[in-house]
Amino acid sequence: MRTTLNFQKSSYSGHAQNCVEVAPIPPTFHRSSYSGRGQDRVEVADLPCGAAIRDSKHPDAGHLPFPASEWSTFLTTALRA
Repeated sequence: MRTTLNFQKSSYSGHAQNCVEVAPIPPTFHRSSYSGRGQDRVEVADLPCGAAIRDSKHPDAGHLPFPASEWSTFLTTALRA
């Protein structure tokens, strides 16, 4: 499947003709290794600067992104529980 990215001028670019363009990259989610085998599970996606999670039953409801430092702390705490 080919994904089309929608580029737009970065707000950090000046008014000159040459500018920086940016595009959001949609995350690729997969079932978390910490989820059970049932249908109720959490999906996780690697992001360039952290991770995101979403509910597999409601993927269109959006996702919750975490910066890398918070994701690492979350995993460390979850493994201790």
